[in-house]
Amino acid sequence: STDGSKVSDATLMEVLLMNDFKLVINNTSYSVSPPVKDKLSSERATEMEDIKSLVHRLFVALHLEDHQIRKERELLQKLDHLKEELLPLEQMKARIMDGANAKTSRLLWVGLALMSTQGGALAWLTWWVYSWDIMEPVTYFITYGSAMAFYAYFVLTKQDYIYPDAKDRQFLHYFYRKSKKQHFNVERYNKLKEDLAE
Repeated sequence: STDGSKVSDATLMEVLLMNDFKLVINNTSYSVSPPVKDKLSSERATEMEDIKSLVHRLFVALHLEDHQIRKERELLQKLDHLKEELLPLEQMKARIMDGANAKTSRLLWVGLALMSTQGGALAWLTWWVYSWDIMEPVTYFITYGSAMAFYAYFVLTKQDYIYPDAKDRQFLHYFYRKSKKQHFNVERYNKLKEDLAE
């Protein structure tokens, strides 16, 4: 206004143009005297809209940098806060993943040991204890039983029994079970990671 008081950013242009005012741009003061408001023609209304648009663009150009700096500070604070929240969760997740990896690895080694033991036992029974004529039906039923077990796995999981997939499934089973025991909130962790990525 003319007396030097500041006008709010939310003040409408129509209200501002009702009286004389001072416009300060880069510490240079300009006295603005809007014309007396009379019935506007459509040309005049269009011209006023152009002036409003120009003043708005001028305001944005002058204050955009401040807004960007303020937004950048807010985002950096939010980022630091998210990192502080994520740090203990990341450490807990790493411990849980190490434990789940170790259990899954042990399970794979136990499976290899059992398969080796089965192969060795069948070879020993075939060549030293009984003959192939006796052991052939035994190996047939062992093979058929294995096929039934793999089919049961498919029925329960809707996935083929492929070793990498089965290993990943077992890893996730151990991971979620241990997460529940240690009160690790996986949903909250994932939400924080998504917020951090944004």
